[in-house]
Amino acid sequence: MTQRINSRLWVFFSTAVLSSTVVASWSQSLTWLGTLGGNQSYAIDVSADGSVVVGAARNAIFQERAFRWENGVMQDLGTLGGNRSAAMSISVDGSVIIGWAYNVIGYQRAFRWTQTTGMQDLGTGSGQALNISVDSSVIVGVAADANNLGRAFRWTQTTGMQDLGTLGGTRSAAWGVSADGSVVVGWANNASNQARAFRWTQATGMQNLGPGFAYSVSADGSVVVGYSEQVSGAYRAFRWTQATGMQNLSGLYSEARDVSADGSVVVGYVRNASNQNRAFRWTQSGGLEDLNQTYASLLAGGSELWYAHAISPDGRYIVGQGWNATTGRIEGYLLNAGSPCRTHDGDVDNDGCVDDADLLAVLFAFGNSGTSLGRLDVNCDGIVDDADLLTVLFSFGNGC
Repeated sequence: MTQRINSRLWVFFSTAVLSSTVVASWSQSLTWLGTLGGNQSYAIDVSADGSVVVGAARNAIFQERAFRWENGVMQDLGTLGGNRSAAMSISVDGSVIIGWAYNVIGYQRAFRWTQTTGMQDLGTGSGQALNISVDSSVIVGVAADANNLGRAFRWTQTTGMQDLGTLGGTRSAAWGVSADGSVVVGWANNASNQARAFRWTQATGMQNLGPGFAYSVSADGSVVVGYSEQVSGAYRAFRWTQATGMQNLSGLYSEARDVSADGSVVVGYVRNASNQNRAFRWTQSGGLEDLNQTYASLLAGGSELWYAHAISPDGRYIVGQGWNATTGRIEGYLLNAGSPCRTHDGDVDNDGCVDDADLLAVLFAFGNSGTSLGRLDVNCDGIVDDADLLTVLFSFGNGC
């Protein structure tokens, strides 16, 4: 089998017409977002192209306000008549923002904002809008029921607010939603009043994933991330699939806050051995990495990335909160992380052996380009091409 595949590949190389390819530029940068005149801000979500960031920042009189940041300008989105608000999620194109704001009589309300309409009260009673589908038609969050208990909801213009229930307890909250709005994740109490991560669909209802809290879900709804709660009470960042169940990503206190569209890249924070919070990124091939170490060259002396709250669908942009040593403030940041890909010796399936399976995987993916190729893009140049095939071929047999 091996000899036959090698022969075919040499024929492929000798007869292929090699053409030049345009390689995507993966320049890296870190932008501190500033504040609204106060001493603190945090970034919660980012548009697909990394141009718009939302979150909350303190103004000159230390009130927390929802913001929309673009091209270096932080816009105060206001409130619903009260003095506090926060933007929690943004549509992929950056045009629709959702979150929570206080109204004139002091109630916290879910809102939906566009440049045209401004901040609109969803009219749901006390609550928070926490995430939004790709086309902005589905919003999820938490709202008080008739007994003033927080319940997970799924909202559309047609159906209004749908109570997703609990796992036998009295409270729940929805934090993440799939691209098409069909899969919702979050947490709910069980009959013993214990918090459990859940995954919900219209067909299955609320599925108990285990002790903990689910924050986000991949575009197709198959990968869920959050934190699992240990018997000791400690938190561990997890990545869940139907096949694997809850996979803990770290042995340290940690939370996974968001996942890329294809489920391959996870971001969050981990508390290191010195009890310091550090923003992390996790991939199957690279494991968990401290963003402060990976992007040390972008951090001015003393600056730190504490939390990673969200990642763009393609895994390129990460937003969160950290310490800006230049301004001496806690600020939200926008990290252009470049490609999360890591070069390797040709072991595409990461089984420790460069063999026929790796050759076939690259050959079948030949010509594919983008940022979610994983280990198929052996040299991390944004395309699966002859360079990747040659690396596999020249390493053939290593580790076997």
